[in-house]
Amino acid sequence: MTRAADRLGMAVQTISTQVRELELALGYTLLKPEGRGLKLTEAGIAAMHQADQIFQLGEQLPAALLDATCAPSVRLGVGISDGLPKLVVRHLLEPVIQEPNLRLLCHDGEFDDLLGELALHRLDIVIADRPAPANPAMRLYTHPMGSSPIAWYAVPALLEAARAGFPASLTGLPLLLPTGHTAVRGRIDQWFVKHGIRPRIVGEFEDSALLKTFGASGMGVFPAAILMDDELTQRYGVQKMGDCTGVDEHFFAITSEKKIQHRLLNSLLLR
Repeated sequence: MTRAADRLGMAVQTISTQVRELELALGYTLLKPEGRGLKLTEAGIAAMHQADQIFQLGEQLPAALLDATCAPSVRLGVGISDGLPKLVVRHLLEPVIQEPNLRLLCHDGEFDDLLGELALHRLDIVIADRPAPANPAMRLYTHPMGSSPIAWYAVPALLEAARAGFPASLTGLPLLLPTGHTAVRGRIDQWFVKHGIRPRIVGEFEDSALLKTFGASGMGVFPAAILMDDELTQRYGVQKMGDCTGVDEHFFAITSEKKIQHRLLNSLLLR
């Protein structure tokens, strides 16, 4: 209490009184004696976490007011499932990118975490590789945004080694794959079984951009959506080896509203 009073420039008695009044208002004890000092109770820890968030919001208030008084903007908060190819996301968002005064806020994260943020209306939309699960506790609505066939890509040195006898020639070659948390990984594994391929997996990546970066370095052959073919060949210097026939990557938009009010969301979903 003494140290807190010193930091705040207030009397110890004032701090003690305010803490007691807060405890009475909440109906919980926030501090308990420990040795010569005090320790937070479980309720005190919970209150401290909430207080931290309140202060963070307070710190953001000046910037929010400045934004509001400057040029008008159209805010769109987008959650991007971490396994989704970022080049595909840019393609899917093209209908709104040229919007005048657009303020695009993109959050990359775990699928379930993003759905929680969406349910709390902290995001306007989540773009993912799977539909929202059935959950009566959260009213979420899934909108298909399209799909793309998958193909195998590699640097020229690996390409020459595998073109003859593809896809059987993939056996023995180093492969880079998305981790099992992506929806497409299961379909790729089934494709291996169907074609009798025993994959030699040398790397698994949660981040799709990282997978392509290592693939471009020559570490291994990797799968990618054909939708990105031009960008893959130009930006990463890799070439298409062959199709992963029958395997598609699907893209979904998930919203918390059945009837869309945000006009930019309508532009995305009516593409």
